[in-house]
Amino acid sequence: MSVTYIRDTETFTVPERLPVLPLRDLVIFPYVVTPLIVGRPATLAAVETALEEDRFIFLVAQRAAEVEEPAAADLHRTGVVGRIGQITRLPNGTARVLVEGIARARVTRYAPTGAFVRAVAVPAPIDRVTSPSPRLRGALDLFEEYVALHRRLPAEVAAMVQGAPNEEQRAYGVAAHLTVGTDRRQELLEADSLETLVDRLTATLTTELDLLRLERKIDDDVRGTLFRNQREFYLQEQLRAIHRELGEEDADDLSEVEAQLAAKALPETVMTRARRELRRLRKMSPMSPESTVARGFLDWVLALPWTERTATRPDVARARAALDEDHYGLVDVKERILDYIAVLALVDRPESPILCLVGPPGVGKTSLGRSIARALGREFVRMSLGGVRDEAEIRGHRRTYIGAMPGRVVQAMRRAGVVNPVILLDEIDKLGADYRGDPAAALLEVLDPEQNRAFNDHFLEVDYDLSDVLFVTTANSLAGIPEPLRDRMEIIRLPGYLDPEKIAIARRFLIPKQLERNGIDRARVEIGDDVISAVIRGYTREAGVRELERRIARLARKLARRDAEEPTAERQRIVVAASELHALLGAAPFDEEDRSLDDKVGVACGLAYTSAGGEVLEIEVTVLPGRGKLALTGTLGDVMKESASAALSYTRSRAQALGIERDFHRTRDIHVHMPAGATPKDGPSAGIAIATALVSALTGVPVRGDVAMTGELTLRGRVLAIGGLKEKSVAAHRCGVRHVVIPAANARELDELPEEVRNAVVFHPVKQMDQVLALALGAVPAGASTHASAPLAH
Repeated sequence: MSVTYIRDTETFTVPERLPVLPLRDLVIFPYVVTPLIVGRPATLAAVETALEEDRFIFLVAQRAAEVEEPAAADLHRTGVVGRIGQITRLPNGTARVLVEGIARARVTRYAPTGAFVRAVAVPAPIDRVTSPSPRLRGALDLFEEYVALHRRLPAEVAAMVQGAPNEEQRAYGVAAHLTVGTDRRQELLEADSLETLVDRLTATLTTELDLLRLERKIDDDVRGTLFRNQREFYLQEQLRAIHRELGEEDADDLSEVEAQLAAKALPETVMTRARRELRRLRKMSPMSPESTVARGFLDWVLALPWTERTATRPDVARARAALDEDHYGLVDVKERILDYIAVLALVDRPESPILCLVGPPGVGKTSLGRSIARALGREFVRMSLGGVRDEAEIRGHRRTYIGAMPGRVVQAMRRAGVVNPVILLDEIDKLGADYRGDPAAALLEVLDPEQNRAFNDHFLEVDYDLSDVLFVTTANSLAGIPEPLRDRMEIIRLPGYLDPEKIAIARRFLIPKQLERNGIDRARVEIGDDVISAVIRGYTREAGVRELERRIARLARKLARRDAEEPTAERQRIVVAASELHALLGAAPFDEEDRSLDDKVGVACGLAYTSAGGEVLEIEVTVLPGRGKLALTGTLGDVMKESASAALSYTRSRAQALGIERDFHRTRDIHVHMPAGATPKDGPSAGIAIATALVSALTGVPVRGDVAMTGELTLRGRVLAIGGLKEKSVAAHRCGVRHVVIPAANARELDELPEEVRNAVVFHPVKQMDQVLALALGAVPAGASTHASAPLAH
């Protein structure tokens, strides 16, 4: 059977069952002649069969191009009846076939016939009822622009399509030359009417033109940039040639750099390296990336101080006055700085110490570094190390990287402009470490007086002398500083301020500063010591004065508002009374009497050291009927849990001597709790306090409320040394504790405590837990000695 296909005035009689030629990534349209490379066995068989019959073949696109042997389900249903015009067999077994699209057809069914597939197809002519002439002209205009912008389409294509004899042929001509995806081309082929086909062509051309215009713009911009760069390079070379002809070689920028190098007193090794880089730079093209790197190196060498120094005039008296003017108290730090200044007066170039100021927040560590620089008459640079995780931040980046820069130490020296500044390394305990290295390890060379004479930055790659720099570091806790780094520093502890010191600091520094900042005349305001003391005790609970300054600032703002609301003529002297604090600052968050000093059964006061200073910590023990379970609550760490277990074992071993039932651990449950349960707590120094509270709960004898204690307990009852005695003692004094039990090994530190603490608190060094129990639970003879372990007196 045969089917008749009509194309314009031509009529084709085509067999109903046609050999199928599957097309990968290609859709053929009517009126279009297309060359194909045929290589698959089934496709070659279909072509050979078509040649043997009448040269007609069915051309249809595959749904997925990667399918090697497509079946009926892998082929679209709409295709084109084609006629083979020419075939050329190639030596590699493939064939080049020239086919012409005759007319559109739709498959009713596919029928496999051995080596290839046949298709039963019926004509599917496109509907021409509505003539889309105006829209087709618009599509042809878009296509003309598309050809003009497209790099692979010759300009003749637009004229050839425009010259087609009818609208259908012109529309299919546009579709055949669009470089879009197979799915989109198939949609164009499946359009049932000429109007639909033109609409789809217009939409496709609009989208493609937007992309082509963008590509053309980017291409023009790139070409313009390249042209400008080439033009600038050419002009620069011409300018150099002109200068050489006129004998004006010194007019170029590199000659100016060479003159600066000659004028700068550089070490011999640095000068040699800089001149070598300058010679390399002269031979390079200015457009070369290496040129930028070499020029950056020379700029840094010229910007860094190599011999420039501040003319330090050692004057101990002037330095003492400067330190006392900026800070109240801090005797240890001031004495150490004055010692260094005195050495400067006797030695031309002493070894600069590495000072590490350790203390809670708000005690003035950072501002003290600035005061040290002022007392010495030196430049001051601050480097914040909190959160630094990259080793290159300290040592710099190698010049092989784009955007490489020296490390923070060298950058600080450039800002200082001299070789002997004071550099403050702030928050050194907040350094991090990750896959990019350990910044703390990189600081080992910086902070070692034996090594920093030849500090090598990765960017400079020459030795830089840091031995004249006075490094001052700050930290809240030594726990965050690695031991090798800590070993290179001189530790100076700032335990925190006592209430009299805070009152003096508020009166001398904080109140005048905040009143001036808020526009209030200091002479008109009277704030008594009782008011400052009420603010300290009711509104702050800290080792430093940062929160105190915030409260004073709020108080100053309230006074400024009250002053602004009054007429100018009625403004009088302002007197702030303690009774007004509630109205000015709101309700006090802390109660001065929230920690009772009454004697309690099963409650002992321990002393803790935190990064915010010392704290008095109540330890509660309750004994309940049970089966010997030990419960520990209060967010305790592993070490503190072990201390509680050791205290229980000690109590069991001493049960008979203490008058406790020997089998209490079998009949009673013991619950140890430390209030402020959300705050993590850890460390061994609460051992004797836990044991004291446990013995009190089991015997019913109350623990003295005015006694606080600190010390590590062993299973045999020995009391071992602890750390942070100064901070703990200040906290005990702040809370009104009159007696403090400490390990005998820490007695040698008592002379270092503030005088006010030594005068107000009686310290009792002990070696055994029995001594602790005798002091906290025993009889009370009169006259307790500061360095004795006798029972306490009320």
